[in-house]
Amino acid sequence: MRSYSLIAPAKINLYLEILGDRPDGYHELVMVMQSVDLADRVDLRSNSTETMRVHCDHPLVPNDTSNLAYRAAYLMSQQFPQAFAQLGAVDITIHKQIPVGAGLAGGSTNAAAVLMGLNLLWELGLTQPEIQELGAQLGSDVPFCVAGGTALATGRGEKLDTLPDLDKLHVVLAKYRSLSVSTPWAYQTYRQQFESSYLRETTAQVNRRREVHSGAMLSAIAHRDSTQIGQLLHNDLEKVVLPHHPKVAELQKRFRESQPLGTMMSGSGPTVFALTHTQAEAQQLSDQMRSAIADPDLELWVAQFSHCGIHIAQ
Repeated sequence: MRSYSLIAPAKINLYLEILGDRPDGYHELVMVMQSVDLADRVDLRSNSTETMRVHCDHPLVPNDTSNLAYRAAYLMSQQFPQAFAQLGAVDITIHKQIPVGAGLAGGSTNAAAVLMGLNLLWELGLTQPEIQELGAQLGSDVPFCVAGGTALATGRGEKLDTLPDLDKLHVVLAKYRSLSVSTPWAYQTYRQQFESSYLRETTAQVNRRREVHSGAMLSAIAHRDSTQIGQLLHNDLEKVVLPHHPKVAELQKRFRESQPLGTMMSGSGPTVFALTHTQAEAQQLSDQMRSAIADPDLELWVAQFSHCGIHIAQ
């Protein structure tokens, strides 16, 4: 039986600005997204049946049709029925390293890996943009997870412009195991509290996207100015998540006391990260956090920025 093992990296947001509402009910966003080498492994193996099966040994990851990886496989079977009829379904096994419900696109990157893996298994010959277009049907983060690296994301997050790689930076990620934040709740709460500040006109949103594109953060990325990048980290969703979840705010406060390049919540949280120049600095910061917060529920990871998205495991 044919099989592939793929590495599915997590992502963090270096910048997240909410511009306003979209006709489809989502928010119009401007984000800078970054892959890190904290990653799941997704194994796909032909099973010579007509049934897609998914398995993950993490207790919070569903093994049924609600799993985004399953939905990716089902989408491919519907889009390419001839290949599905000829080559059959697959067993999908997810080896979880990315924390669940963490704002790190764990489910999205698993789905991206399934799209890439079935493209290989079924020898479809799809291009990366074609796979990303399929991924956009599954979730806003999936197209980025396919390509990875550093990118400016607009629309609801599915429109991507590649930015210079920042793969020399390191990051410490911190999350309380038992704490999760609902992404729909975060965006809905933001709308309730800040809708009056939304840009109503399409022209205004377009102009604001242009301002960000030519602004300080993208300039810092272009010059690989890690000090400036750390100072310019921005996430609008912190305005609603941090007041509601004081433990997340405390993580950021503790990180800031150690004076990293910068610290911020990723996506809708509750993961908080801090940037450093080197792995040694990141490990030292992780040790300091472990000493400062003696809570066994707190999980910490040291990772490096990555220039790639889904790739075959070596």
